[in-house]
Amino acid sequence: MNTEETTLDKIRSRPRFKMYTHLTKEEYAENLKKYLAKHRNEFSGNINKEVATICVETPDDNYWKPRLSLRIEMEDEKTAIRGVFGPSSAVWTFFMFLYFTFSILWMTFFSMYYVEKQIKSHEFPWALACSFVMLFFIAFTYAAARFGQYKGKEEMQKLRKFAEESTLQFEKKD
Repeated sequence: MNTEETTLDKIRSRPRFKMYTHLTKEEYAENLKKYLAKHRNEFSGNINKEVATICVETPDDNYWKPRLSLRIEMEDEKTAIRGVFGPSSAVWTFFMFLYFTFSILWMTFFSMYYVEKQIKSHEFPWALACSFVMLFFIAFTYAAARFGQYKGKEEMQKLRKFAEESTLQFEKKD
């Protein structure tokens, strides 16, 4: 089994992969269910013929708990499997919302400060301080995301192993 610069090897730098298989959607889903049942004490998940979501069973459940989401679809009369590693979509969306909100507020406060200086007004003396507070919140959000990724690193490695063992054997070599 050679994985260098193939399907799953790209997971290290970008947590997505795409592969093709000779199995039908139903056959692949059944094989995935069998593999999951065999490793029930280590992994949990939900699998059907369209999508699958796999999680690592752990005693604690932190906010950045990684998941492996697989989408099984037909592409040019071949079965394509698209995989994404990462936290739940709710967590991902929440962090993007925080980045967006704090960035807009930073731009607003900094613009208020800049305009105040340009027109030589003293109506918003707090605008510069608030812009620095928003920069702090952006940095704090980034640190929280990195901390969550660090805490989920071992689970990500287990999910990669799951993906390699359950999926790579069915990869169609062209």
